[in-house]
Amino acid sequence: MRPAPSLQFLRPYIWKPAGPPNSAYLRFFHLARQQELEQANALKYPRLRHHHGPPMRIPDFREKFAHIQQGVVADEEVTLHGRVESVRRAGSKLVFLDLKGEFERVQGICNFGKLVDGTTLPGLKELAKLLSRGDIISVTGKATRTPTGELTIQATYLPQLLTPGLVPLPTKLVDDESRTQNRHLDMLVNRRTTDILRLRSYLIKYMRDFLHDREFLEFQTPILAGDAGGATARPFTVSANAVSKDLSLRIAPELWLKRLVVGGVERVFELGSAFRNEGIDQTHNPEFTICEFYHAYANLDDLISLTEALIRGAASHCQSLISTKLISLPPLDLTPFQSPFQQAEFIPTLESALGFKLPDLTAPTALSDLLALLEQHSITLETTTENSTTSLSQLLDRLAAQFIEPMSASSPLFITHHPVCMCPLAKSFVCPTTGQHVSARTELFMHGRELANMYEEENDPFEQRRKFVEQLRSKELDGEGEEGKGTVDESYVHTLASGLPPTGGWGCGVERLVMLFSGTRKIADCLSFGNLRNVVGLSAAGGAPVGSVAEAVEAAKVKEEEVKASTETQGTSI
Repeated sequence: MRPAPSLQFLRPYIWKPAGPPNSAYLRFFHLARQQELEQANALKYPRLRHHHGPPMRIPDFREKFAHIQQGVVADEEVTLHGRVESVRRAGSKLVFLDLKGEFERVQGICNFGKLVDGTTLPGLKELAKLLSRGDIISVTGKATRTPTGELTIQATYLPQLLTPGLVPLPTKLVDDESRTQNRHLDMLVNRRTTDILRLRSYLIKYMRDFLHDREFLEFQTPILAGDAGGATARPFTVSANAVSKDLSLRIAPELWLKRLVVGGVERVFELGSAFRNEGIDQTHNPEFTICEFYHAYANLDDLISLTEALIRGAASHCQSLISTKLISLPPLDLTPFQSPFQQAEFIPTLESALGFKLPDLTAPTALSDLLALLEQHSITLETTTENSTTSLSQLLDRLAAQFIEPMSASSPLFITHHPVCMCPLAKSFVCPTTGQHVSARTELFMHGRELANMYEEENDPFEQRRKFVEQLRSKELDGEGEEGKGTVDESYVHTLASGLPPTGGWGCGVERLVMLFSGTRKIADCLSFGNLRNVVGLSAAGGAPVGSVAEAVEAAKVKEEEVKASTETQGTSI
């Protein structure tokens, strides 16, 4: 609505950014807007009626009438629904609208002389006065192109207000707190926010199609179970009234999916949520989306080939989307994805970087021996935790992060054949080059971030049980606290006794791929409502209190005095 002279005390909030939204101003706007609509008998939320036939999507409208010439008016009458981006009044008989729907915009013209529904001039003026940025409306008319070349729907019926907006829709939203607490507004105002989430959706569909095309079947496995296995992480525990014990949210679907392979589903995948009760940072969130597939009779070379095809195809697909639909995202350089990805064997590469041979990593004293060698060669590790106690697996992981993973700065890198202690679920063998016991495993890195993890699955039930026991013993000796508590999954070991075919397993965090292809550095940008901290804050945040118009005006005046006092103190004026 147009600001009235009596609302001049709101000028400070128009001309000076005041940080987070002022609840008094929002409350006043809400109540004033509500009162305006009530007085015009327009505060309604009508059921949708297709009086002029089924509506057309705005993207379909733009595609169908893309070639219409200037001055030509189409014969077909169509109806568009969308959100008002702007209202521009040109005299008393002409109103221009910008309408947005399904991420695309179209201009609308409401010309009194072109209306055929008997609308009076006062009726057009009343609508023009009521329409506000953020309202959702229905426009019925015909396609045309203006002299300036703008594809337009020329209204033949007076536009209908479907959903009035009661709070102001900003034109800019840059304050981080405001964006987090009002994700819906962030999506409406900032194109990049929505484009990242759209890219995520397109990428998930691409991954599903990629696997379906290769005859994989998608299964759903339990999220709640008595114990969480398939990865090394602390699970969330919950209580359930239906059973007599605490349950764990899954940290990975791996063990369930391999049971399905034993059951005869030789190509299976799942794309769903996983939960790990660990920290939050720019690349980690306790709740995330994981894709895992298991391919009977596939070895490590097969997994690497599949991964290259998937990542290369996904990069090309995402670039195509960025150049046509997701135009706010930076273009992708496809060059690094074209040639075969580089590979680096874990132990030889690490030994070359450190300048000495690693000790026997299966020996009971391997951890102390390695720490002694690091001290002897004056090699210091980058600090990643306040806890000085670390396991051999954690130490090797930190060394890889410092000396091997940076090799992926400019192009994808497969790090292969990790020491056996780092992957208890993978098959192992003695490396002919180093003589160390290593796993048939590889991880894919890009820009220093892990993208995918894959290995040949351990299918020997005796060896698997030994590795489970060794993993638990190692955790207990290294004092990893709550993470060290656990049991051998005897049910899974028993399943292996029925015969797991030689199988290749693969896992990937979907948000990591979205980060790579969208150019964002924060995992929160790839999640619909941000990370867990954002979600908890959103749940705790309350809306602006509702009261009378007089109360809102008084609160806004008090805030105005505060702003004036602050301005005078700083020696500036508004």
